[in-house]
Amino acid sequence: MAAKLLHRWCQLYRVPSPLCVRAHLISSGGKVAMARGPPQTPFAHLATFSLSRPTDKLSVKEQVYRTPPERDDLGDLIGTSTTTENLLDLEKLYPINGNEAAMIISRLSRLVVEAKLDPDGILKDERFHRLLQITHKQVSQVYNTALVNLLKGLYVLGLERSQLEVRSVEQEVRWRMRRMTFKQLAFLTDHVATSAPQVELLSDLLKHLELRWTEIEDPKMVAMLMARVGALSPALMERLEDKALELAEQFSPEDIRKVAVALALQNRRSIPLLRAMSYHLVQKHFSFSTRILLDLSFAYGKLNFHQSQVFQKIASDLHPRVPELTHGDVVRCLKSFAYLKWLNLPLFEAFAKYTIDSAGKFSPVQLGNIVLAFARLNFHPSCREDFYSAIHKGMDSHLDDLDPPLLLDLVWSLCALQEAKAAHLQKVLVPEFHTHFLGDHSAKGQNSRLKLIHVNTTARLECTDYKGPFLPPEALGIKELQGGRKVTPLQISLKEAVEKVAGDQARVRCEVDTIWGWLLDAEMVLDSDNQPLPVTDFVAPHLARSKGSKPLPSKARRLAFLRWDFPDFSNRSKDLMGRSAMARRHIQAAGFLIVDVPYYEWLDLKSEWQRTAYLRDKMSKAVAEEMAK
Repeated sequence: MAAKLLHRWCQLYRVPSPLCVRAHLISSGGKVAMARGPPQTPFAHLATFSLSRPTDKLSVKEQVYRTPPERDDLGDLIGTSTTTENLLDLEKLYPINGNEAAMIISRLSRLVVEAKLDPDGILKDERFHRLLQITHKQVSQVYNTALVNLLKGLYVLGLERSQLEVRSVEQEVRWRMRRMTFKQLAFLTDHVATSAPQVELLSDLLKHLELRWTEIEDPKMVAMLMARVGALSPALMERLEDKALELAEQFSPEDIRKVAVALALQNRRSIPLLRAMSYHLVQKHFSFSTRILLDLSFAYGKLNFHQSQVFQKIASDLHPRVPELTHGDVVRCLKSFAYLKWLNLPLFEAFAKYTIDSAGKFSPVQLGNIVLAFARLNFHPSCREDFYSAIHKGMDSHLDDLDPPLLLDLVWSLCALQEAKAAHLQKVLVPEFHTHFLGDHSAKGQNSRLKLIHVNTTARLECTDYKGPFLPPEALGIKELQGGRKVTPLQISLKEAVEKVAGDQARVRCEVDTIWGWLLDAEMVLDSDNQPLPVTDFVAPHLARSKGSKPLPSKARRLAFLRWDFPDFSNRSKDLMGRSAMARRHIQAAGFLIVDVPYYEWLDLKSEWQRTAYLRDKMSKAVAEEMAK
């Protein structure tokens, strides 16, 4: 730049440039001849020729690579235009190239989405068609970012996929995929997958993402891809899980929410990733929004992933916000915690109060789901009378409108909570209702049949004012309904210990299939001196087919041994779940003394002697409690 200015000054005042003098001296052999007057014309011409030529070339190159001022102004106009007319008029006012035409079309599509405009008027406009022609002819000159936005804009505007301009842009994208950044490919894949599914183009984009997944460095990109694209490619999802595990420390609460929900919706129980996210959720003391709390509870419930510290944090953060929740959020949260078997008493009390205060806002289905959640966890609110009064008021007149499976679940839940009335029992025990369920031999049908038997048991043992109808006797056996369950170590060791205590296999009956819908682990009959008697000799009204004929001796007692495994309890507590509590209550109402064998006590017994002594002590306590009554 200094040489250029010096040369221009010398030209203006006709003074030889020092650079020209130096060049001339070198070319003449090194002799120095200083002239006092102005230079001769040939020398001046030489100076002008030698410096002006290269300088002019440099100026031309700068003009080629420099963006003209009017182009910058046009880009600003495109970005700030707020009407489609202004954008379409730009084609008349400026010489538009392919890149600028692509920017205009992208801006048009954005305005259509933001202002919720009808794109038909734009598609029929001649100015828009001229813009399409410009992009079609100069598509190879469009920058990558503008090309990606152009294709997204064409999809948004609703152009036909078979149209020549659309196919040319798609083809250009295919050719440039290797030169595009991973971010451009990711956002284009997201748009194509969600709004304009093109099988071939989407397949190509997914392949490139699968090959270039190591380029991801942004945790937000991982969360976005897992939530929006991961379901389309299991191979890509596996790689994204690895990358998410690597970047988990950098996740924000929103990123964790997206990843957790993505895993839940795709039913991918990635234990290492869930553990890593749970650790950071607890350790970093994030501040969660209500939406994040609800989505996390849903994701953990859907994946059946238990992390007590996370549950406690969600419950404590959500408790003060319960009055601000919508009725749909309350039902959603209750269902999630019920799946997780997590009973937080302050939170559930707040939900019960919310239900009482806003009972009119809940639909019958939502009220039914609340009852189902409470029954699963065996939760009885302190405001029990007011709560169930609101429930019955909102539901009893709409029972006929519920789907049969939901109605059966609702009545079963009311039985578990000891809130079922005769009208509820009659709804599901009439032949017109239960015939369909008894004839269904699928896994779901067998589960419904088991619930019908439990409702029937409640009607016989706990509802004294119910007069009928009841299930037919041939429908009361449940042995075949338990066939798919695995035998647990507690079940095996308990059977061996009970037989050891009885001393003779004739004095104990194991795996007893009762007509009450419950399977006893073992049954014994004790005489007045608490000595075991032959079980098979006596009449057993709790069996569908009794082999014995003798009546039970006076002062004899029936004992039922019930094992309680880990799934029978609420998470991190010693409180039985609703189903197990109902089983214990029904068997006790049938005349048995209960010998409870919880897993947390049994696993501490290491020897056979300890187990038999434990059972004898439990039997003595059960008899003593019965005598004390």
